[in-house]
Amino acid sequence: MSKGIGQLVWFKSSYSGSEGGACVEVAMDWRKSSYSGAQGGECVEVAACPNTIHVRDSKVTEGPMLTFPATAWDAFVGFATNA
Repeated sequence: MSKGIGQLVWFKSSYSGSEGGACVEVAMDWRKSSYSGAQGGECVEVAACPNTIHVRDSKVTEGPMLTFPATAWDAFVGFATNA
């Protein structure tokens, strides 16, 4: 699914059938954290959608991700920048 950092990653909607025909796809634009180094290692990527924020390990693009409501992410970022 992943096309690389900074490129759209398309996902088929769970409401689309397996027979083809009318399908809906959505995309996420993953962005690498500015705190991640250029040599690899521990990297975090974030994709912002209108109501949710998705977070994943850039080394495991096909693996699990965390999903937060946008309001919770805003509260976290506010706390982290003031800590």
